[in-house]
Amino acid sequence: MVRVKICGITNAADALAAIDAGANLLGFNFYEKSPRHIAPAEAAKIRTRLPKRVKAVGIFVNSHATEVIALQKLLRLDAVQLHGDETPQTVGEIAPAVSVIKAFRIDPDFRLEALEEYREVFAFLFDAAHDSQYNSTGRTTEWDVAQRAALSHRIILAGGLKVENVAAAVRIVRPYGIDVASGVESRPGKKDHGRLREFIQEVRRAERR
Repeated sequence: MVRVKICGITNAADALAAIDAGANLLGFNFYEKSPRHIAPAEAAKIRTRLPKRVKAVGIFVNSHATEVIALQKLLRLDAVQLHGDETPQTVGEIAPAVSVIKAFRIDPDFRLEALEEYREVFAFLFDAAHDSQYNSTGRTTEWDVAQRAALSHRIILAGGLKVENVAAAVRIVRPYGIDVASGVESRPGKKDHGRLREFIQEVRRAERR
């Protein structure tokens, strides 16, 4: 089964809509420069309402390992996503405490060998390349690179995914998971519940085919 992660959850209504639509993971963005930033106190309120089958993922950008671990324990996060320039050493400090998803910004020249340096990660998230931008870019990722990586790694595909193209992404890349934020929004930080349902339905249709 392809896991569906709805990222950039900022309010309880969107979280519950994502759960009802069949999301497997919800992403809470603690990067203060993101338009989808959520304060830990608000995330904690939503976290208590999640059923056990839905996993909570915290998104961090170049945060110190001790800060990540502390917030993970406070909010009982099931995984953390490192979306900055974190080193293998930082991952190694965090991985014993919680599952780590390491994000990379992918361009056609991305070297898959770089993934081998991060031996302690649970999965890799592939987002579209954009200079100096650590948020979800809304641009389409290099699917051919992701497809090759998915042969030997857990790959969560992100970047430019929406109702109109996610089925093709699932069929071509065959990823471990799919990640979406802007593709199911009416505005940054606010989900369009209709688009959200359609998006997950398209993922499931692609699986059946």
